[in-house]
Amino acid sequence: MARLLLLCAASGLLLAAVAAIPPPEEAARMARYGLHSCDWGALATLSAQEGLRGRPFANIFSLSDGPPGPSGGSGVPYLYLTDMEISVQDLEVNSNASLTVSLAQTPYCRKHKYDPQNPLCAHIIFVGSIVKVNDSEADLAKKALFSRHPEMESWPKDHNWFFAKFNITNIWVLDYFGGLKIVTPEEYYSVKP
Repeated sequence: MARLLLLCAASGLLLAAVAAIPPPEEAARMARYGLHSCDWGALATLSAQEGLRGRPFANIFSLSDGPPGPSGGSGVPYLYLTDMEISVQDLEVNSNASLTVSLAQTPYCRKHKYDPQNPLCAHIIFVGSIVKVNDSEADLAKKALFSRHPEMESWPKDHNWFFAKFNITNIWVLDYFGGLKIVTPEEYYSVKP
């Protein structure tokens, strides 16, 4: 019975979160909401690999801007990376990248039966660079990532994992018909989701 009550409470919180999507005229809030709602994104780099050098290369990465819940997170996309990963090898040559997150991974689009490509199934495209976090930010990154991705804590230590963040320089939001909306990093960080 207790388990059933817990499931009902969790479902209620999920539905409340789904109902709280920002309106289309609040693109900066939608960008923050989109990132905080997503647990992973597609990171595109310029390949440094033989045979692909200079070509776009996209890969999926787990991410987090903070623990799940209504606190809203920091807005900073944190990642847990290893130099053994092919995209990280690309970033060592050129740290510029783009990161796309989509509400298609949340209950919102499924509930409304929106195809992931439908503009109403919002997606946010960030452009910037990936940098290792400094020691003072590592605890924040660790808490953000391990709260959403607890499995990470048990990943092989000999892979030399490190915490990194996506330094955002440009943001595009597609959450309605009529094309992309441009959000500045200043607008983005000044709002809560």
